[in-house]
Amino acid sequence: MTTSTAPDAAARRKRSVKPDNSPLPGQAINTRPMAGDAIYERILSAIMEHRLTPGTKLVEEKLASIFGVNRTRVREVLARLSHEGLLTTIPNRGAFVASPTPDEARAIFAARRILEPALLRHLCEHTSPAHIEQLRAHVAQEAEARERGERRAIIRLSGEFHIRIADLVENPVMSKMMRELASLTCLIIVLYDSPTVPACTHDDHGTIIDAIEQGRTEEAVAAMIGHLHHIEQVLDMSTPPGEEEDLEEMLGMD
Repeated sequence: MTTSTAPDAAARRKRSVKPDNSPLPGQAINTRPMAGDAIYERILSAIMEHRLTPGTKLVEEKLASIFGVNRTRVREVLARLSHEGLLTTIPNRGAFVASPTPDEARAIFAARRILEPALLRHLCEHTSPAHIEQLRAHVAQEAEARERGERRAIIRLSGEFHIRIADLVENPVMSKMMRELASLTCLIIVLYDSPTVPACTHDDHGTIIDAIEQGRTEEAVAAMIGHLHHIEQVLDMSTPPGEEEDLEEMLGMD
């Protein structure tokens, strides 16, 4: 009977080491296959940061390879995103990042002008110093991203500001609705954004927070409606030609 030598044991340990998959900042290191929720968040973030653009095809086999999971898990995530309107599934062709039409875009803004005033009225009635502190901290992050010229972070944080307001209301149904509408709005902006006009001005969110803090409910509502109206008005409702995207690069997995 032979025994393993130290070099043999070292070689086995070397072979057992998995390739480095460096985590994102703040993300825990996990050698297990990525969970469905984590894949969902990765794709959603890529959409909100305009890394995944409308019309991009999401190939199950490619995504399974990128995330180190089986196609069944990927299919479940794609079905969830499709249910939320963020993907369009075409029989015999696959799943594509949604490309809202001008009419769909206007309907989404109309829905936001109904939902967000209701969220603000509730928040104004039940606000606390902690709420204001959280919102101001978020706006501070937006300002820092603008100073650094980080366009993707600016886009994501601008959308998340509205989601944060919904979360403070502590109604899971309304939070889910706001999350979906904010994500769809990001798709609309990347499709129809005028290259010479910013869709989101830097001080609108601060004005809304000021009104909430001072209990000026209708002023907060008016500021929000004006904010949404401005974003919609500066959009150029003409669809640019689609482009092939590198999924691994767009998902930040390279």
